[in-house]
Amino acid sequence: MADVESFTLDHTAVLAPYVRLIGTESGPRGDVISNFDLRLVQPNEQEIPTAGLHTIEHLLASLVRDRIDGLIDISPFGCRTGFHVIMWGEPEVAALVDAVSDSLRVIVEEVEWDDVPGTDAFSCGNYRDHSLHTAKEWSKAVLAKGISRDAFERVGV
Repeated sequence: MADVESFTLDHTAVLAPYVRLIGTESGPRGDVISNFDLRLVQPNEQEIPTAGLHTIEHLLASLVRDRIDGLIDISPFGCRTGFHVIMWGEPEVAALVDAVSDSLRVIVEEVEWDDVPGTDAFSCGNYRDHSLHTAKEWSKAVLAKGISRDAFERVGV
């Protein structure tokens, strides 16, 4: 089996919340994509309930795109501690931290239920599994700690 970077990361040594560049890949035409670890809660100590994580995912998909160029995808980790963020090019970690932090602030302070995209059977594969209340509570908790620019030290928070 191929080695997967995520399974070699010492999850007991990281200090969430943080953004960490996992790595970059270059395509045959020279295009570069970057894969980031956006860890919102401490691995093996907390996990965001599925409905809240699902709502955060839907909101970040739009809000982060409004704040930084090149977003390809934000996909939740199965462990429910954060997301993979896939982007074109090689954006700075600090720029992604700023975009995510501002997006979480909007979730806490401004978003109402009608603002959440993809909450019906047409636009979501599990539309009944959402919780804006939970998304707001966890977003508030992440913002209170601040998102570090380093996975192993609290930097830039």
